[in-house]
Amino acid sequence: MNGMSFSYRVGWRLFRFVFRTYFRWRVHHAERVPMDGPVILASNHSSYLDPPLVGCGLTRPINFLARDSLFRFPIFGPILRSWNAVPVDRAGVSPTGLRNIIERLRAGGGIILFPEGTRSHDGRLQPAHSGVGLVVIKSDAPVVPVRVLGTYEAYGRRMRFPRPRRGGGIYGAPMTFAEVRGGGKAAAQPGQTAAGIG
Repeated sequence: MNGMSFSYRVGWRLFRFVFRTYFRWRVHHAERVPMDGPVILASNHSSYLDPPLVGCGLTRPINFLARDSLFRFPIFGPILRSWNAVPVDRAGVSPTGLRNIIERLRAGGGIILFPEGTRSHDGRLQPAHSGVGLVVIKSDAPVVPVRVLGTYEAYGRRMRFPRPRRGGGIYGAPMTFAEVRGGGKAAAQPGQTAAGIG
């Protein structure tokens, strides 16, 4: 847990405990994720539970994306910053949002990205957006595909409260996409990343 702030470590332990006891979720192949240096965790997205689940499966601190308006709240803003949240606009693809993401990666951080852009309405993998391709090319960071299971059934869009459902996360082998970066083909990246997730 090197590099975790006190606040991040407290949140990490709390979420990890809840996921293991209430949901009985497990993660697999976390050893595939580099323990240091830049890395992009590209995951499917079905629930608000996805970011903490993907992050709690690792013992290194990970950066999360959060809507920039949330940082304006007096108490919530500082908490988000201490949890390594990266401010982005609602779409997450503005020049400022992309710059914030790439700066974290170039500083050697890991970050969770959802190629679909938003939570799935039915739990199935949705088409990927081109923004993730730009991040991959400009950051030169390896991409680890992550498959999250059971979060839609536990806390999908239409649910008011989380339900105990079995699931977890599976980390794939890192991908570099050197040939894509060399050709500057931003549009080719999202589909390849989504294929790794599926």
